[in-house]
Amino acid sequence: MTTIASYIDHTVLKQTTTAEDITKLCDEAVENFFYAVCVPPIYVEQALELLEDTDVRIATVIGFPMGYHSFDAKLVEADLAIEEGVDEIDVVMNISDLLNGELEFIESELIAIREICHTANVLIKVIIESGILSDEQIKTACQICAKAKVDFVKTSTGFAGIGATLEAVKLMRSVLPASIQIKASGGIKDYAMAMQFIEAGATRIGTSNGVDMVRGAQQQAGLN
Repeated sequence: MTTIASYIDHTVLKQTTTAEDITKLCDEAVENFFYAVCVPPIYVEQALELLEDTDVRIATVIGFPMGYHSFDAKLVEADLAIEEGVDEIDVVMNISDLLNGELEFIESELIAIREICHTANVLIKVIIESGILSDEQIKTACQICAKAKVDFVKTSTGFAGIGATLEAVKLMRSVLPASIQIKASGGIKDYAMAMQFIEAGATRIGTSNGVDMVRGAQQQAGLN
């Protein structure tokens, strides 16, 4: 039976992240059988060393957290991350361009990054920062992602003040083709919340509270 651990991208992306934090994150990921860790680019090499010979995948972020990095800068970031050996890349959509109506530019950017990723057998997740978008803007962002044929659309960076909401995930699922998965991230604090997002259509949960979620699942199982 699938467990909550298999949905979790165990994450630490705060500005004050230390090497000690990464060691703790990776140890917890192995101990709890999490699907992946998501770490800042400067810690990819450390995560690779710590997770060698394990099944835990490694993700990092590019264009993070604002998304308005230049096209070329994002390509360089993606190339560097792939050269270091990541399995997945979470890239922030250029929300400024979305608001300015530069939809073709966004699509071309995502296609270019997707091609770099898929050539190296790396997954691409696109963060749309759903908490600061209207429903129509969420739909437009998802439509762009569908055209770009990315692997996941992700709700949030966790830096915008508003994280994932069930309403946003349900809306995203209604717009995206079945081939594109959803990662809910930002403010998901416990097992009960995580399960609500999974039921709404998320297939990955980005969180720093993964250990508590596993404990919550265990407690729930003990009550049944």
